[in-house]
Amino acid sequence: MVKPTKAMKSMLAKAPGKNPVPLQQAVDLLKQFSGRKFDQTVEIHMNLGIDPAQADQIVRGSVVLPNGIGKVQRVVVFAKGDLAKVAEEAGADAVGADELSKRIKEGWLDFDVCIATPDMMGMVGPLGKVLGPRGLMPSPRAGTVTNDVARVVKEYKAGKVEFRNDKGSNLHAVVGKMSFDANKLVENIGAFISYVQSLKPNTVKGTYIKSIAICATMSPSVRVSM
Repeated sequence: MVKPTKAMKSMLAKAPGKNPVPLQQAVDLLKQFSGRKFDQTVEIHMNLGIDPAQADQIVRGSVVLPNGIGKVQRVVVFAKGDLAKVAEEAGADAVGADELSKRIKEGWLDFDVCIATPDMMGMVGPLGKVLGPRGLMPSPRAGTVTNDVARVVKEYKAGKVEFRNDKGSNLHAVVGKMSFDANKLVENIGAFISYVQSLKPNTVKGTYIKSIAICATMSPSVRVSM
């Protein structure tokens, strides 16, 4: 068993353990764990009362956080003609068709988001084995298959995050950076939780959100009360 470092022991001493606390208090506690040489990413982890084996209980979506995520996301777009020009003007990092597909097949994956216009999905489909496992495959449900490329590119550049429950009924997402003001983190986390609440499948009975925890890249987690 790996022994915790002195820094981790110090942080664990401040953590409330398994006792959930209100969101503002949870963020204030998390901010006390900021003694690192880099700007840590803040994440949220939620356990849901869903059956991930049931297609009608999958919880998936994307949301623009009010204060962004503290990172400029690299966006690529599969488009041609006028829509390719629109995507470039909106700030996409790479736009193309055959050449972009070839680059990805050859192993280039230096991007965070992949968007495609509907007419390009025939070309993007075969890339599923490469993009899918990395969560980069364009999807109508996530809003990344669209003709409104300018809006979607700008949303992701502004801090839009995608999420989908895993096989253990958990959701994971980035909600900001430790350098964010506490109130901005509270706003981002609150907006994320509210959006997930709005996605509750009609077939879910009983408790939908079972637990919520937030943490930084190198910190203990802090449980958040509902």
